[in-house]
Amino acid sequence: MRLAAIDIGSNAARLLISEVRINNNGQPEFNKLNLVRVPLRLGFDVFETGEISKAKTGMILQTIKAYKHLINAYGVKNVKACATSAMRDAKNAKDIIRKIKLETDISIEVISGEAEANFIYENHVAENMSKDDSYLYIDVGGGSTELTFFSDNKLVFKESFNIGTIRLLKNMVTEQHWDQMKDFVKTKTKGFHQIIAIGSGGNINKIFSISKKKDGKPLSLDLLKDYYKEFNSFTVDERMSIYKLREDRADVIVPALLIYINVMRWTDADEIYVPRIGLADGLIQHLYEEIVKF
Repeated sequence: MRLAAIDIGSNAARLLISEVRINNNGQPEFNKLNLVRVPLRLGFDVFETGEISKAKTGMILQTIKAYKHLINAYGVKNVKACATSAMRDAKNAKDIIRKIKLETDISIEVISGEAEANFIYENHVAENMSKDDSYLYIDVGGGSTELTFFSDNKLVFKESFNIGTIRLLKNMVTEQHWDQMKDFVKTKTKGFHQIIAIGSGGNINKIFSISKKKDGKPLSLDLLKDYYKEFNSFTVDERMSIYKLREDRADVIVPALLIYINVMRWTDADEIYVPRIGLADGLIQHLYEEIVKF
């Protein structure tokens, strides 16, 4: 069975096509066939003007049309498409979604921050880790950060904050925003045993790649702090040249590191695992479970 997920974020739109096979134990295995990313950067419009410009609307439409062709080429019958923070805030989101549906027959659902956290949690990464620790999923996007925390195999909280990389670049995150997040996180995680972070999002994936760590090995908080100082000492152009980053990664990687570092500091988490999962992976798993139910 082949499935597709489309994630329209504040920084980029992703298409993930996966094949699901049932292993010898009767459990589904998800194999990625293709992952395509287009840096639409919707947040730069929305967080400044409150809506998506005509130019960006045209880009979204062309992107979804291209994704539709790929979906058809792979013979995928089931697709789940969601949009997050930028579309949540855009006044003209409904008109754009209607136009996309009309021209591509793909229905896009604008999901809440809580739903976004839920889909990321669908990956169940922590289930394969030690039961003696507490785990905090940290998913940093362009418009928001989703936190999902659980201990003793029980979900403790899931929360979304309007602190994202593009909002930080646009100077739209105030001290009050930071304080609210800090107070919430410190209060809700107080008294729990050792907290280990699980990071998702393009920026932490890129940091993991740069670190040359082996898959399954964590990054330390101190290492993230070192990268933050290092990247922050260069201009965007210099980061692009030195680390071979695209411009749409080079500008957001520093604010992303700041978010991960702050959340880890507030929870006394020393390490962060980077399983290279994201919203699109969670959408694929959710779509599979919906199909199996029926």
